[in-house]
Amino acid sequence: MGNHVWVRFPPPAPFNPARPVKFCSHCGQPVTLRAIEGDHLPRYVCDGCGTVHYQNPKLVVGCVPEYEGKILLCRRAIEPRHGYWTIPAGFMENGETTQDGARRESLEEALAEVEIGSLLAVVHVLHADQVHVMFRARLPEPRFGAGAESLEVMLYEESAIPWADIAFRSVEFALRRYFEDRQRGVEGHHFASLDYRRRAP
Repeated sequence: MGNHVWVRFPPPAPFNPARPVKFCSHCGQPVTLRAIEGDHLPRYVCDGCGTVHYQNPKLVVGCVPEYEGKILLCRRAIEPRHGYWTIPAGFMENGETTQDGARRESLEEALAEVEIGSLLAVVHVLHADQVHVMFRARLPEPRFGAGAESLEVMLYEESAIPWADIAFRSVEFALRRYFEDRQRGVEGHHFASLDYRRRAP
């Protein structure tokens, strides 16, 4: 059984669609945000064909690759957080598993072929409508480089991790849990919720 850690900041805000929909992707007619019988949230419904446009969180998948005690980090070449450090991670594609996605992102961002291990962290990023799923990983050989979305890629000892320049709170959460677990000799599963949505005055 994994070690579950729950973190939450602060309570959720009232429903507020983050990505307004104006037109139906099926027929091109205008849509209206309205209540649907039997549903607990308002949905965008096409005024023409009646298609309901559901909006669901996006999955971001990544991993913490380790080689001889060092962790592989990428310095971002794109926004958001250009120039800051992160683990190889990105949006999951249709037709792949979370592990496949994490492996692909490592190859794309760090030119690194990794072996995906156990689940490390699941972070619900509520203000961005995302769920970040991160795994432990093994880098069999020190072969890596900067992919198109990275300025540079480096192996870091735990003592040298640039904590002040880590790009995302979800990544910091995963890295800190990784090192804590490694110190204890366990492979726990950790969960957190981050919420920075603006509150109505």
